[in-house]
Amino acid sequence: MKLLFIGDIMGSPGREIVKNYLPMLKRKYQPTFIVANGENSAHGRGITEKIAKELFDGGVHAITLGNHAWDQRDIYEFIDSEPRLIRPANFPQGAPGSGITYVKQSEGELAVINLQGRTFLPPLDCPFQMADTLVEQARKRTKLIFVDFHAEATSEKQAMAWYLDGRVSAVVGTHTHVQTADERVLPQGTGFLCDVGMCGPSNGILGMEREAVIRKFLTQLPERFEVAPDPAQLNAVVITLDKTTGHAKKLERIRIDSDHLFME
Repeated sequence: MKLLFIGDIMGSPGREIVKNYLPMLKRKYQPTFIVANGENSAHGRGITEKIAKELFDGGVHAITLGNHAWDQRDIYEFIDSEPRLIRPANFPQGAPGSGITYVKQSEGELAVINLQGRTFLPPLDCPFQMADTLVEQARKRTKLIFVDFHAEATSEKQAMAWYLDGRVSAVVGTHTHVQTADERVLPQGTGFLCDVGMCGPSNGILGMEREAVIRKFLTQLPERFEVAPDPAQLNAVVITLDKTTGHAKKLERIRIDSDHLFME
C-alpha cells in the first residue's frame, strides 16, 4: 500500500496546483492514504474551514498543521468538530483540537501524528515525549503510523526519525518549504525525509514575494509578507508501506514545476 504526503500548501497558488494535479497523482500512484500539510493554505498563514473542506472534497484524507495553526480565527470554531484536521500534539494542554487522527481504508488503518519542533520555534512541550505517548496509543490500533514533524532544524528532524526508528512507518519533515534529497529507510524500517517541500509559488522565497523578504534581510526592518504569484510548484512524497510489519519499503520524492514536468 502507498501513502501520498503533500507538502505545505502555500496560499491560493498552492491550493490550485494541488487541485489540478491531485487527480493525476492518484491515477499514477494509486495511494491508499493521502495526507497534506495545510498550515499555510489560507493566504500563507493558517487554514479556514472552507479550505479544509475543499481539500477533503478533493480526496485528502487528513490535514496536518504547524506553527501557523492558529493564524485564522475561524479555526477555533471547527477544529474540535473535524477529526481529520490535526495540529501539533505538543501544544500545551488546553489547546483546541487533537494531534492524532486515524484514516480507515479497506486495506488498513493509518495513524497520522502531527508534532512541532522546538529548535528556532516557540518552546512547546517536548515533541519526543509526546511522540512516545501517541505512538504507544496508536500501536494498540495499527502498525501503520505516519509522523509529520513540523520543525526548523534538520538535526531535530533527524533525531526524531532515529528516535522513532522501528516504531513508526515514516517520519517526514515540514516547515522549511524546501524539499531535501535525503529520503531513506532507516535500519529498523522507518522511512525518513527531512523536508517534503511545499506546494506554492516557485519564484518567491519560501512562497512569499521575494522583494519584501530581501528588504527584510537588507534593513532588518518590519515587512509585510504576501504570497507570491504563480507559477507554482508541487512537492510531495509517496511512501510504499508493508501492511504486515508497518515498515516503509521505499520513498519516492515528487517535484512538479516548470523544470520537472509531470509524466503519468
